Amino acid sequence: MLDPHRPDRHPLDDEGVDGIAARLSRMVRVRTVEDADADATDALAPFAEFLALLQELYPLANAQLERELVTERGVLYRWPGSPSLGDGSSSDAMASGPLVLMAHFDVVPAFEAEGWTHPPFDGVIADGSVWGRGTLDDKGPLCVIMEAVEALLAEGHTPPRDVYLWFGGDEETHSGAATAAAALFRERRLTPWLVLDEGGAVVDAPLPFIDVPAAMIGVGEKGSVNVILEASGDAGHASAPSGLTPTARLARAVSRVERRPFPARLNPVAREMFATFTPHAHGSGKVILETLTRAPQLAAHALARLGGDAAALVRTTLATTRLSGGTADNVLPASASATLNCRIAPGESVASTVRHVRRAIRDREVRIRTTDPNEPTTIAPTDNPQFRLLQGAARAAYPEAIAAPYITLAATDAKHFQRFAPATYRFAPLAMDAAQRAAIHGVDERVSIASLHAGVKFHTTLLRSL
Repeated sequence: MLDPHRPDRHPLDDEGVDGIAARLSRMVRVRTVEDADADATDALAPFAEFLALLQELYPLANAQLERELVTERGVLYRWPGSPSLGDGSSSDAMASGPLVLMAHFDVVPAFEAEGWTHPPFDGVIADGSVWGRGTLDDKGPLCVIMEAVEALLAEGHTPPRDVYLWFGGDEETHSGAATAAAALFRERRLTPWLVLDEGGAVVDAPLPFIDVPAAMIGVGEKGSVNVILEASGDAGHASAPSGLTPTARLARAVSRVERRPFPARLNPVAREMFATFTPHAHGSGKVILETLTRAPQLAAHALARLGGDAAALVRTTLATTRLSGGTADNVLPASASATLNCRIAPGESVASTVRHVRRAIRDREVRIRTTDPNEPTTIAPTDNPQFRLLQGAARAAYPEAIAAPYITLAATDAKHFQRFAPATYRFAPLAMDAAQRAAIHGVDERVSIASLHAGVKFHTTLLRSL
């Protein structure tokens, strides 16, 4: 049984040691980074090691839950619920369907030479935080899910409906494991009642004029596509250039498209977000929110001018992430290419994004192709029991935070489930200030130990409230 004075206490904890921090530290030390240079066996080894580590760290979950590998990069746990709701395969599948808690354990590369305070894969525990790649994205969120499940199992808790835990190992690359998991749910005619993945978080100031802490719950996500620009020409000696070289043509194309941003529009989710914050704002912030809610077009233009996250809320964004061309300093290149990573706003599409790029470039000599296209997802409702359940769990873990809906700007594995599970949301119950959010995919990624405990409280509240 759990220590009644420590409701989140893990059965393996030692007195005087913060077990959650220690277990996350061990997760960070497993380098689950995609390595294109490794052979197939070596490339998979860290991922298999991580899945084995979960079995070691959470013995009750691995003894009492059904466990199934899905591809070589994913694991699916099933926690059977009480039989009253059924298994989700009947005609009322949505009402009786399971809860699905998701996270991923692959991480993007990190190098100590980039300036990390502590080596990125050492899992150092210092200054009240666990430091290292993946502590926020997404091993920390995975850790608090498992901590909550392990604690409830130790209590003898049985959920009223089935609970599935899905952990994938390729979200940062091609998301093939999650695609396979979603297909498995559809094959088994399981329609989840609620799906929860990473995406939103508890933030100190979601926008410059909102000064209240907020639990940002993603109700959908932007689409994405890589637009590849290519140009060709005659190779030759750089001493006798003639006309636009492929590199110069590409440079002009990139300059043109970056000078012509996508149109700004305030979507209904952003309006609801503003309306949610307005009663809790004060002074000029409240006036700004009231104005933005009443005048959506004015709001769209104002947010677009702010740039960053604010602009990304109201328009499709474009970032030039790759440029290549040429083989030597004194040789005219025969070809050049540029990659534009686009994040597509609700109401737009992959096709409309490509049309915008083509019109902005105004050059038929530049070829355009696309890779990894994903349309924006549908929007999950906010007037249902599932969203209220998430709000209540967030309030229990972070009493000072206002729970509000928003559109997740980055891509997640959840998009594969939202195609058939309408109540799909994105919220990792960890607190992240501006510096921490900037460290995701950057330098000095870290999570506070206090936030990890709050994250466990969120999930235990959610599971008890089903």
